[in-house]
Amino acid sequence: MKQGKSTHLILGGARSGKSSFAETQAITISESQQRQLHYIATAISFDEEMEARIRHHQQRRDHRWQEHEVPLELAQHLRSVSASDVVLIDCLTLWLNNVIYQLGEKATNEQIEASIQELVSAVEASPASIILVSNEVGLGVVPMGQVSRLFVDNAGRMNQALAKVVKQVTFIAAGLPMVLKNEG
Repeated sequence: MKQGKSTHLILGGARSGKSSFAETQAITISESQQRQLHYIATAISFDEEMEARIRHHQQRRDHRWQEHEVPLELAQHLRSVSASDVVLIDCLTLWLNNVIYQLGEKATNEQIEASIQELVSAVEASPASIILVSNEVGLGVVPMGQVSRLFVDNAGRMNQALAKVVKQVTFIAAGLPMVLKNEG
């Protein structure tokens, strides 16, 4: 198979199967094109439950993966990968949460949108094949609380911005993929 850049945004709810679907996609590209697998994890372990989630994800991955923990500096990290890499980023909504947390209580949409745009530009500029995993959080009720609404609104904006620039978008529900965009 010809080696080329692919970009794929995988959306879904919590426990929808999006991470395992993304890992399968990355492995398929890596094996068919003899490319190096990179797993960029954005989670920060704040409690025992999150530690268990992180361990669960780590246990699914074998020796083929080079793992990177990048809770904030995604755009900068993407500048260090090459055309011979397949990069899976899991999960963008955790990254967005980290960005908002770092900005603090006075975080503004403009600050968050600047971080999102920096990420979108890095994805566009990167020569690597990139698979992005993100939660679709806008399907429920509007959350109470300013910071919760700030997060949900910006998660929606982030997913829309990335969906515009990637070649593929897949929505996962109950472990089943639904193709929303496929520009090869």
